[in-house]
Amino acid sequence: MEKIRIEDLANPVLSDLQKQVLAYGETLTVDFDRAGILSEATEEVGMSDFGKPDFLGRLDLICEEWGSDAELTGIGRYSLRSRLVGYARNRLLIQDILNRHPEIRQIEIAKPIIVVGLPRSGTTHLLNLLAADSRLRAMPLWESYEPVPRPGEQPGAGEVDPRYQRCADQWEMMQQTAPHLAAMHPMDPDHINEETELMLSNFASYNFEWFTHSPRYRDHYYAMEQLPHYEYMKTVIQVMQFQQTADRPRQWVLKSPMHLENLPELQQVFPDATFVVTHRDPVSVIQSTITMLAYGQRLNRTRVLIAELLEYWVDRIEHLLKACVAQRQYLPPEQSIDVPFHEFMADDMGMVEKIYARTDLRLTTAARAEMSDFIQAHPRGKHGSMVYDLAGDFGADPAALRRRFQFYYDAFPVRVEG
Repeated sequence: MEKIRIEDLANPVLSDLQKQVLAYGETLTVDFDRAGILSEATEEVGMSDFGKPDFLGRLDLICEEWGSDAELTGIGRYSLRSRLVGYARNRLLIQDILNRHPEIRQIEIAKPIIVVGLPRSGTTHLLNLLAADSRLRAMPLWESYEPVPRPGEQPGAGEVDPRYQRCADQWEMMQQTAPHLAAMHPMDPDHINEETELMLSNFASYNFEWFTHSPRYRDHYYAMEQLPHYEYMKTVIQVMQFQQTADRPRQWVLKSPMHLENLPELQQVFPDATFVVTHRDPVSVIQSTITMLAYGQRLNRTRVLIAELLEYWVDRIEHLLKACVAQRQYLPPEQSIDVPFHEFMADDMGMVEKIYARTDLRLTTAARAEMSDFIQAHPRGKHGSMVYDLAGDFGADPAALRRRFQFYYDAFPVRVEG
């Protein structure tokens, strides 16, 4: 297994391709005008009904914060604005299909399995492992990015869905411009993604915080009533289920770290779900998270925010975990299970058995074989193993950080790592 150590995290040494991408970005004129973003989305799909207008204030805040960030590169600004246009376009397509088929809102999303846990805590591997069971319906990256096809883009028999191809093209470019990302967080089209991606069309997901430094949006998100956004997310899942072929399963497997701080809302929207709550040493989570984000900033920002990333994400992880400690009690014991990271890594199939014991599913021989095939095809470290240095790269004292998170170690069986 290749060991990957990013030596130039704070002061990137750029490849020729990266330099070319940055130079191209500086030729672009990019603004974050709300009217321009919505107009571009409208022109792309020939629709104008965005549904309830409450999203406009959230979009305005994002545009103001990102538009006033003087340290974004040209390509960083272009990438962020393209995201906003895409989410507005998705919103139009979602609203259109809901207008034409109001019965969608009555579709049952029955007994989903929902993985809840910190980013970088094994949730991705667990989600993809469960999704290998062909009786479960998961959300591949390409479909989460574009849950409704654009007009005239329905693929014929045997043809590649244009949405899949666009996602594949993005992944190919990402691997060329940020080659270590595959080792930290693969983003190929078939990779199973988080359902909170669907909230982005409501301009309400915590995912916005991952795209660029967004403390103003974070504070606004903290003050939001989350239930309407969880209901919107469920509606988009209903849309996706409405569009699927009859042979595709209807019991979903989902996951997101965002749920940690919204457990009551999650349980209210999916009352018959099985909730799988993962737990990992938060210091390991922090070092993995901020290393990945710092690496991504070499193209998106004029400087890498080493100090800011540490401060922001220590605070952010603490917020998630304090909410989890306070709210874990709201999940019914017979419908929930805690999954310590070290136990899952030591015996992933043994943990899957415990999870299935909380559901109506039986872990059949066929399901075991499908999961075994997935493990064989996706060994840990397939794209290389990252070597982290929280003290060396970010000047942080792991022991001091662990004292800050003592409340979490006291609440759950978390093993200190490293």
